[in-house]
Amino acid sequence: MTRIAILDLTTHPESLLTGSERVWQSISGWLSPAFPDADMLPFDIAEGAMPLPQAGDFDGLIVSGSEFGVYDNTDWMAPLRRLLLDTRAAGKPLFGICFGHQIMADTFGGRAEKAPVGRVVGARTFQRDPIQSGPIQSGPTQSGPKNFTAHVWHQDQVTGVPPGARVIAHAEYCPVAALDYDFAARSVQYHPEYDAAHLQDLFTRGRDIFLDGETADRATAEIMAADVPRDLDATATAAFFRQALSAKT
Repeated sequence: MTRIAILDLTTHPESLLTGSERVWQSISGWLSPAFPDADMLPFDIAEGAMPLPQAGDFDGLIVSGSEFGVYDNTDWMAPLRRLLLDTRAAGKPLFGICFGHQIMADTFGGRAEKAPVGRVVGARTFQRDPIQSGPIQSGPTQSGPKNFTAHVWHQDQVTGVPPGARVIAHAEYCPVAALDYDFAARSVQYHPEYDAAHLQDLFTRGRDIFLDGETADRATAEIMAADVPRDLDATATAAFFRQALSAKT
């Protein structure tokens, strides 16, 4: 089995989120149907339950979202950057989501920071850029519809593209919505792993705690009105890992 390590970098306060799916579970549930030959290995990092893995512990790495920014001084931030560099040096594939997208760019020579547009929560339309080499979402190919809708929840963005990386998706409010690197790495700013029901549950639980009521209501309405496929990017991401691992052997 292919070993895919999932770094869960989001805290999960039991007093608020008891019974709610963990981030690593959302990622595994999203990707596993398209990647049944992979063994998803969770690493609970933000809660301090587990240490970061070493590059020899996995065949591929997924870096989750987080409520932290690349500028925060957590005890795992610097070791995570070293792990990203070690994973690249080992030639193992990397995939980043939201914070994962940002920390990869910031580590590999680009920049991520708080964006002037501020926090964006809900659903947004993105456009696949014509320079991309393949589909950014499962289903449509480069010759198909260029626009797609995805769930979003972030206040930071990639503001400097790393050397050797190229933008493969963007939105008016988010110029760097997805990146392909000139080594085995890809990342996205949006959240393909979250389904609408899970996000609505989080908005309800977090209302007036980590989201003000107006933002929670607006985000809920956007998500209910959006048509985001549950397998957004899943087939393409599984193919990315398979191709990178095949090229390595």
